[in-house]
Amino acid sequence: MCKDCGCSLTRHEHDHLGAHSHNHEHHHPELHTNPQLNDKKTLSVIHKILDKNDVEAGHNRAHFEAHNITAFNLMSSPGSGKTTLLENLKEYTTLNYAVIEGDLETSRDADRLIAKGIKAYQIQTGSACHLDAFMVHGALHHLPLEGLDICFVENVGNLVCPASYDVGTHKNIVLLSVPEGDDKIEKYPVMFRRADVVFITKCDLLPYFDFNLAEARAQLKKLNPDTQIIEVSIKDGDSIHAVAAWLKDNLRGAQ
Repeated sequence: MCKDCGCSLTRHEHDHLGAHSHNHEHHHPELHTNPQLNDKKTLSVIHKILDKNDVEAGHNRAHFEAHNITAFNLMSSPGSGKTTLLENLKEYTTLNYAVIEGDLETSRDADRLIAKGIKAYQIQTGSACHLDAFMVHGALHHLPLEGLDICFVENVGNLVCPASYDVGTHKNIVLLSVPEGDDKIEKYPVMFRRADVVFITKCDLLPYFDFNLAEARAQLKKLNPDTQIIEVSIKDGDSIHAVAAWLKDNLRGAQ
């Protein structure tokens, strides 16, 4: 958890606390295992934020489903290759997709995707180190949803906070790049426990980095036995086909 996200009490999330309370069966055990969050009043405020976020996430999910869209939350550290993957995926699938981009500043990532003919909308979070359901809801009003098969939510580059916020997607995709090292899995377990699939990216760099694929797989399976693992390199078309196949197999109603 970080001091900027309620995890942080950002100004945006304060605005949504309001006077209405909601009683829902959503649990966030990571709050209670954080020694920095041992004040009952602080925990109460954070739970209110997360509960309100979860309600809005449900609205987002219903909105996607009304348009027959499957939404995927892409999470990773900065520079793992999320935007590059989305740029290149277009050449390997007939699925029609759009992207909600999250960054602290600039519209560079959305501009890159739009230049490739991909529908995209940029959210600039300012100081918030993750997207929340309210931000995603606002972005939905700026994207043409008709005819889409998929909406990707490319979260802010961060291996911690995005895992605690449901944004209304159906599946979680976590990217881990070879240059980051296989030790990140054990260092940031919350993110990887919530992954439906992990893309190990930049695998063309394996000869140049001390990254043990077998160890990474073992760590991931220990944390999350149900997660799938796909090795990815933008330079290897077969690996992008594997990504496209996973997406197709995980569309709503495909299973």
